[in-house]
Amino acid sequence: MRFVALLLFLTFPALLAIGQVQDYTLPPALETDAADSSLFLQQGSEQTAPQEIAPGIFKATGFGNTLLVTTDAGAVVIDTSMPSSAQAHRDLLSSVAPEAPKYIIITHGHGDHTGGLRTWMGSDTKIIAQRNFVEFRAYQNRLGGFFARRNAAQFGIQLPPEDTPDSAEAQPAPEPAPKLPLVLFDDSYELKLGGLTFQLDHMPGETYDALTVWIPEKKTVFTGDLLYTSFPNIYTLRGTRPRWALDYVDSLERVMALKADVLVPSHGEPIIGAEKVAAALTQHRDAIRYVHDATVAGMNAGKDVYTLMQEITLPEELALPESYGKVSWSVRGIYEGYVGWFDGNPATMYAVPPSSPFPALVELAGGADPVAVRAQQMLEQGEEVKALQLADAALVAEPQNEAALRVRLTALQALRAKSENFNEAGWLHAGIRATRKQMQDLEMDEDVPSTQ
Repeated sequence: MRFVALLLFLTFPALLAIGQVQDYTLPPALETDAADSSLFLQQGSEQTAPQEIAPGIFKATGFGNTLLVTTDAGAVVIDTSMPSSAQAHRDLLSSVAPEAPKYIIITHGHGDHTGGLRTWMGSDTKIIAQRNFVEFRAYQNRLGGFFARRNAAQFGIQLPPEDTPDSAEAQPAPEPAPKLPLVLFDDSYELKLGGLTFQLDHMPGETYDALTVWIPEKKTVFTGDLLYTSFPNIYTLRGTRPRWALDYVDSLERVMALKADVLVPSHGEPIIGAEKVAAALTQHRDAIRYVHDATVAGMNAGKDVYTLMQEITLPEELALPESYGKVSWSVRGIYEGYVGWFDGNPATMYAVPPSSPFPALVELAGGADPVAVRAQQMLEQGEEVKALQLADAALVAEPQNEAALRVRLTALQALRAKSENFNEAGWLHAGIRATRKQMQDLEMDEDVPSTQ
């Protein structure tokens, strides 16, 4: 379903135990249900029963997990996964909590955490979020068309025709969004239910509305997207406001101070055991701090961003997988987050793209065909990125050049075969699809060697 539209609600009285409940209309930010994408549907699709992480704490697995805590006075849900996963998650967890939850806590406003709200809401369910949640959702909605395209590329989603930019004006006006009983807090918030304490704290990292949930009676902390098994997305390719590395560091240190026995992220598997929890938090904190400090030192030494992207790597003792975020992207995110886009070269001050001289350069080289031949040679030498850049230059000059299109496709496929990063692979897939579409429009045979 396209929008995070929610159930109709009547007027809810103030909940004096935890603060004022306000009616809030969630902006209709684009939420793709990924019906055509195995990425979202496969994760957790074989789960047949709730995963019990610890007594009274359960997980339904998906691209985003749904987490549920049972108490003597009702259940609390922490995050609600994607719209496409929500009903399956509700069905799984109904065996331990058949009634609607008393509260839903949203660790931050991304759609893979808010997408199941409609499925989980009951007539007296209250939603708790950090105060920046409202503005963050408005920001995502403000750039709904932009994020629709970027998410479709990064996550391999085929947008339905009604979501394409060309048909936007033809869309009927959406129905007025129903009101939500939403409780917002600034820095910290405490909820007591059925003998358990839910301590909520603002912990910015991936988003500026992020929070964590600490249950001291169970020595369990729910960290949302603060910690992955990968180096984090300090910059995400689909685009976002700058994510401050030092926010991650501060938030991780605050979680470390809790000395939790169990850490439950909203993606991936929980970490069980105080030593393992402390080790994971420490490694992530130190790795992020290392990349931040190395980037700042390089900036102060006068090094450009591309030099730092190539030079900065994690030492062996801090090395994390780069299956989701990457160190090089984070270096650039930190660099440009501090000082913006201008690189000090006067040529980049003007409203002329860097590709503007490509046609003249290709002409000097004798045309797109010889440039494509050189790109193929670079590809055969293992320089796939340079081959891709040369093919793109040729295609700026001659958009229908068959040799350049074939080199571009082959370079993208070679990079995809080597990629071990989820997001990188998504964008390479998007490039492959787009190039194949161009070739099909020209009725080209994909198997013909690019130099012929």
